[in-house]
Amino acid sequence: MADQDRWIAVCGATGRQGGAVTRALLAQGWRVRALTRRPNNERARDLRRIGAEVTSADMEDPVSLRDSFDGVYGVFSVQNGLANGFDREVIQGRNVATAAKQSGVSHLVYASAGTGARDTGVPSWDAKIQVEDHMKRQGLPFTSLRPQALMELMTEKSYYPQLGTWNIWPRIYGDNRPVPWMAVEDVGLIAAAVFAGTNRYAGQSLVLVGDVQSLAQCRDIYRGVIGKYPRSFPVPIWLFDRFTRGDVTAIWRYAANGEVPLDTTATQAIHPNPLSVRQWLMKTCDRQVGLTEDQQGGRRGT
Repeated sequence: MADQDRWIAVCGATGRQGGAVTRALLAQGWRVRALTRRPNNERARDLRRIGAEVTSADMEDPVSLRDSFDGVYGVFSVQNGLANGFDREVIQGRNVATAAKQSGVSHLVYASAGTGARDTGVPSWDAKIQVEDHMKRQGLPFTSLRPQALMELMTEKSYYPQLGTWNIWPRIYGDNRPVPWMAVEDVGLIAAAVFAGTNRYAGQSLVLVGDVQSLAQCRDIYRGVIGKYPRSFPVPIWLFDRFTRGDVTAIWRYAANGEVPLDTTATQAIHPNPLSVRQWLMKTCDRQVGLTEDQQGGRRGT
């Protein structure tokens, strides 16, 4: 069966990773059923305009999931523990897996994180291990994608970059230690490649690294692209933890005290040209940072 004749159901389709996966699948000829709790919001309308079938579904409602998975070849599963709480993340992830198994889905691609290690003390990573254990018990064919630090951490307002990325992260991790980066856009392209290669990728856990740059190097790249260093505001770690459930600083502490995956070759074997930090900033800063016309002109001249 050709890809254009097969459906992929994308959970959280109006979010970052779900949206990137939806766009990549549609661009490669798949038919996409975009699942969201808010099918009439602006992001859902945008997905309809590019060819997705938008469906109302809730990851805490197993019946709505089974209905949405009816007849689909694959499912992309992503949950947001920072927004909903990590106990709910586990419930939602298990519900998606159970519904996929009951619906006869051929391949589930799971938006995981970390390295696959157990009992890390990082709430989001440990929650994802619980979800993966449930998938294994279900006997569900699945592939875990483990993107490392998302490049969006540098600019996306909901990630609090001025407080976290550019202020607290260097204090915990160090300014000059290498960081493995991955663009969300490339996560979407890799997910599409994994669906197209089910026989090759089912059962695998894929650690994704697109570029390796220290925070100090990223700061210099940012200045070279945008014309100024990123702003940073001092904030107590305890206050930042209140915004992020203590999860983000737990990730940085874990990375500071252990080995960090830095090899890009496995990622490039799937997607040969992932965006570098510089390329990503060049491509996205107009939208995310809001450059003035003068700054845009200066950037194009670099």
